[in-house]
Order: sequence, then structure tokens, then C-alpha cells
Amino acid sequence: MTSIPTYPRHGGSNMIVYLSLAVALVLSVFPFPDWLSAARPEWVALCLLYWSLTVPHRVGVGFAWCTGLLLDVLRGTVLGQHALSLTVAVYLAMLLHQRIRAYPLGQQALSVLVLITLHLLVLLWINGMIGKAPTTWVYWLPAAASAVLWPAVYVVLQEFRRSFGVS
Repeated sequence: MTSIPTYPRHGGSNMIVYLSLAVALVLSVFPFPDWLSAARPEWVALCLLYWSLTVPHRVGVGFAWCTGLLLDVLRGTVLGQHALSLTVAVYLAMLLHQRIRAYPLGQQALSVLVLITLHLLVLLWINGMIGKAPTTWVYWLPAAASAVLWPAVYVVLQEFRRSFGVS
């Protein structure tokens, strides 16, 4: 009988968090077809929200700030705009993590919808201050797309978390 391979429990666990965020950063700039680009999910926000809800002692506000700065550089936006918006969303997720984790996935998706809408609202505020505010309702589609994808993202990251012993 063959045994299931085991993975390192401590050293590799941090790498899974970093690897998942690296994949999310790549997905956030990956080219989408024109008809789908308006509804691009907020991959980095989804990933940060997952990790801040499940292991808030590892992924917190500082982690969200640094990841947001990386996203700002990657997208060529105002430095600090994504850092601030992701920090606000992750802070609220950490504040409510015990409550949100107790919800079934459908209700968690609604919580994620609210948190990502807040993330987009902070981005809208910053873009409005610099004169680049969007003028259509299409701006809010990424929040809806992210909420729809939340159950799948949760299940995939949960499997990685269990396989690699991230705790």
C-alpha cells in the first residue's frame, strides 16, 4: 500500500501563502478578453481575505499593505492606493474573522461582496481625488464577480492550507 506524500509542516507553510499571493498578483494583470475585462475579479483581495480570515495571526494589515504596494507597482497606479484599500478590507475581515468563518459559504460570499465593495469604494475615492473616477456602474462588476468566485477560491485555498499544514 502506498502512502500519501507528506509536506513540510512549518517551513513550507509560509511559502504557500506567498505562492498563492504571487498567483493572485499574476492573475490581476493577466490579459482578459475585452468583453470580460470589466468583470475581472479582485484576485489579490480574494486571496488576502481568505488568508486573513483563516490565519489572521499570519496575514494581517501589514501584509495587506505590502501586497497592495506590489499591486500598485504592478498595475502602475498611484502608489499606496491599493495598499490603503486592501488594508481597510483586511482590517475589517480580521475584526470580524470569527463571525465570518462561522457562516456557510453563501453567506461568506455576501461578506466578501461587502468587503470588496468597500475596497473598490476606497479606490473610487482615491481615483476621484486625482480626477480619474469612473462614470459607469460597470466599475462595481469586479465585486460581484469576486463574490461569485469566493466559494471556489475558498475551497481551493482551503485544500492547499490543509495539504501544507498552514496554521
